[in-house]
Amino acid sequence: MKRAHQQHRHQPSDSILAALSVDLLIQILERVDDPRDRKAWRLVCRDFLRAEALHRRALRVLRLEALPGLLRHYAACLDLLDLSACPGLGDHALAAALFAEAGSWRLKSVSLSRASGVGWRGLAALAAACPRLESVDLSHCVGVGDREAAALAAAEGLRMLRLDKCLRVTDVGLAKLAVGCPALENLRIKWCLEISDIGIELLAKKCRDLRVLDISYLKITNSSVKSISSLGKLEVLSMVGCSNIDDEGLQFLSNGSNSLRSIDVSRCDNVTASGLTSVIEGHICLQKLNVGDCFPELAPLFLSKLNGLKDSLTVLILDGFQVSASSLKIIGVNCKNLSEIGLGKCKWVTDEGISELVAGCVNLISIDLTCCHMLTDKALMAIGEQCKKLVCLRLESCNLITHRGLEHIGTGCPSLEEIDLTDCPVTDTAMKYLSRCSELMILKLGLCDKISSEGLVHIASNCKNLYELDLYRCIEVTDDGLAAIATGCSKLQKFNLCYCTQITDRGMKHLSCLEDLRDLELRGLHHVTSLGVTSIAIGCRRLTELDLKRCNLVDNVGLCALAQYTGNLRQINISYCPVSSMGLCKLLGTLKCLQDVKLVHLTHVPVERLELALRAYGGQLKKLKLFIGLRDLLSPWLIQMLQARRCRIRWVDKPLVFSP
Repeated sequence: MKRAHQQHRHQPSDSILAALSVDLLIQILERVDDPRDRKAWRLVCRDFLRAEALHRRALRVLRLEALPGLLRHYAACLDLLDLSACPGLGDHALAAALFAEAGSWRLKSVSLSRASGVGWRGLAALAAACPRLESVDLSHCVGVGDREAAALAAAEGLRMLRLDKCLRVTDVGLAKLAVGCPALENLRIKWCLEISDIGIELLAKKCRDLRVLDISYLKITNSSVKSISSLGKLEVLSMVGCSNIDDEGLQFLSNGSNSLRSIDVSRCDNVTASGLTSVIEGHICLQKLNVGDCFPELAPLFLSKLNGLKDSLTVLILDGFQVSASSLKIIGVNCKNLSEIGLGKCKWVTDEGISELVAGCVNLISIDLTCCHMLTDKALMAIGEQCKKLVCLRLESCNLITHRGLEHIGTGCPSLEEIDLTDCPVTDTAMKYLSRCSELMILKLGLCDKISSEGLVHIASNCKNLYELDLYRCIEVTDDGLAAIATGCSKLQKFNLCYCTQITDRGMKHLSCLEDLRDLELRGLHHVTSLGVTSIAIGCRRLTELDLKRCNLVDNVGLCALAQYTGNLRQINISYCPVSSMGLCKLLGTLKCLQDVKLVHLTHVPVERLELALRAYGGQLKKLKLFIGLRDLLSPWLIQMLQARRCRIRWVDKPLVFSP
């Protein structure tokens, strides 16, 4: 009877579902937006599961052990495979998974970001098994070097490659890629410090179709810029922090054959207004210009040249400059199509200047006024009246604004999705006005010590799309506020409650209803016990990052609950917690996805037990934070083993101080 029931459940031959073709099922599935609903949909029966497999084009694997089964099911139709959440992935596992489905791959894009265990053998297997491969992300794979680059060069159809912070790639590896992948259009080699002018010169000769190039923080000179200037199709160039490039290099760009749409020369110390002026003159179709932290003051010539970009410029970042009201008036007159302006940490920004700016730039959707300490409610009033399309507003440390200014934002900017009010003297009344912005998704209120649960009730009442909330050191917030947020903001994914000292286990019980919660910071919550952590572990199964530093009442019971229920946890901080070796061994012995672990001053864990727990961990740690006093106590073999696995150990020299 039971078997017959199971067959009936999986084979709906006698129901109306049997009349639905696969094509029709796929059309139905395309109208199901919520991932949870999609998961429930494919569990209905085998036909639904098959239709979902045929429809799926992208797959993100969260656990390495699930990789073979998932690929067997989805291989035939996948275009994009994301393995960045599998830190333990190595050459053997990658090659075995790829060749198990040999001949069926249509993959075009693969992300191996932070998969530090993948080497040249795995990349060679990837290139051989996926002839249609166009995009590969190897960013932050610090062990990737020239041999890996040579293996990947066999993917001759490659168009997009990310090698950010692949520290071992040199000119030799770049040359291999340039020769083997001449169709490259998008290349990012930020922080690849071993690449020099020689490599860039060869790249520019071989990859003539390059459209996007990021060479930020490379030790290159003007010679590289001269080579880059010959790339006729180049549209986006990022050279952040290239301190050896000066105005002469930018002059090459102005005389070059490329049609740049975006250029970022922020933190290039030797660039002046003269060099930037030459870039503007040579690229009248420039859309994005980032010159933040280059030189102290905006020159009149530079400002006047912006008039030549009045029809094209949409993004202008001027972080760190001295910007007067007259300068902002000129920008408002010359750049009426601006959609984003960055004035973070700019001196001399006043209410008058902001009023002049927004009077001309009424289409602004993003304004960054971080640390513009002279601004008052008058500036917010002008923004609310003029910028009706505003989506993002950053006001961190603008300590003269009040609820009166935010009333104009709440009324005049109905499309607002992100606002940063960190360290601003705002109150619950301000939250009442901001709650009118029903599209709000990111709200940062760190250090706003006048915000209480009453303010959170206002936000929860109307901001249903909120997915990030920062309440760092909001000491007036209580469990009642968390109850309101948990009820009204069910989509919340990132929540910072560090040092909100009135929160207790009852608040954790409320938060356990947030099924989508992924990043939770509970540092310094002295009234939260293992019972509260257990509630979080049971209810928030998607949690990937958890900070419990200085949670003095969280012990082994809490760690055991995390070990049992939060299998996706990738980052955890239990520094200063009163856990013993048993809890630590349980945590590290069970959670195989952990990549970043902070274990400073675990006074109840003997050194030999700490070493045993680290030896027994079967995952792929990438970062480990320990007290510096353990450096000479842990065995050299353990430290060498961790470093051989590409785990970066950060030794912290902090005294053991007990919080009250």
